[in-house]
Amino acid sequence: MAAMDRRLPLPTLLSHVLVAFTIEFDNEFEHQMPHRTTSYGSTAGSRHGPWLASMASWSNCMRFVGEDGVRVSELEKLARTTPNLNGMERWGYIVIQPDSSANRLKPPRRDWLIRATAAGRKAQEVWRPLFGIIEKRWQERFGKKQIDELRESLWVVVSQFEIALPDYLPIVKYGLVSAGPDPEQPARREDGSELPLSALLSRVLLAFAIEFERESELSLAISANVMRVLDEKGVRARDLPLLTGVSKELIKVSVGFLQKRRYVVVDPDTATKGTKLVRLTPKGLSAQDAYRQLLGGIEGRWQERFGKDAIGSLRESLEHLVGEPTADLSPLFRGLDPYPDGWRASVPKPNTLPHYPMVTHRGGYPDGS
Repeated sequence: MAAMDRRLPLPTLLSHVLVAFTIEFDNEFEHQMPHRTTSYGSTAGSRHGPWLASMASWSNCMRFVGEDGVRVSELEKLARTTPNLNGMERWGYIVIQPDSSANRLKPPRRDWLIRATAAGRKAQEVWRPLFGIIEKRWQERFGKKQIDELRESLWVVVSQFEIALPDYLPIVKYGLVSAGPDPEQPARREDGSELPLSALLSRVLLAFAIEFERESELSLAISANVMRVLDEKGVRARDLPLLTGVSKELIKVSVGFLQKRRYVVVDPDTATKGTKLVRLTPKGLSAQDAYRQLLGGIEGRWQERFGKDAIGSLRESLEHLVGEPTADLSPLFRGLDPYPDGWRASVPKPNTLPHYPMVTHRGGYPDGS
């Protein structure tokens, strides 16, 4: 029993692998795509280029914007989630306008057409082949047999879903809650071999989060990242990004949410001037224990629902890739070194990866950057 307790939870394994794949994918996109950023400069000659965005921007939006455009309502059905259209338009990837061929003078926004800008079309050209490129790297790094087995074990679970899930995690809602799918939209008939590895990982992880959040007071994102590392003695607020692998901006949002609902208190650190301690209240301790219990309960249910062997095989494949989940020991970190001119080269290297991705309107990065 003690050995089982030391094993990483299933959503943590899924998260580490998905985040690592996404970061490697994003690093390559940044390297190839002319762009600009708020804090880390621009590609030469791209001061007015599109703002840099993450994989979610392709998977849940740009991949569905064809040459003739797509209606807002149709895109949401295709993506099986609500894309960040305001952000994608503001950042220079798309334009959203009434259809000039429509008979109505003022059609509702849901009937407007989304078209890719010139920069958006360039981004599509860069994004499209990256899934195959990164997966091939992983086959070379971890072994083709290992990646094929991971794909197969993920598809065994995904193929049994009865609801339509997006190809990447949706933007979290207030409280960092995972947005669930439209219950009226059934799952499509698909060929698992044609889905990107990231889509398979995302769907399994989102399905777990949705089930978790039906029964939990707190989202899986807040529970798995911030609540997990806190205790009743207190943890320095400035240490939380390093402990969780989550950006300081999302840590601040999470702690504020928890403080407002009395799961934590934030006090001055008497041992270190100018720092603050985040400490669990009795309510927070109870929620932390409930989080740990619910993780095991859901995994047990999944063994019954999808098959004990299926979940066991999925676990084994994920554990092989994750290894010991630190920067020094995990095989996943071998592919995470950014290009020298990439924005991640200008920030401290993470010591761990998020235990649940925090995908927000800030650009869709899985660590909330």
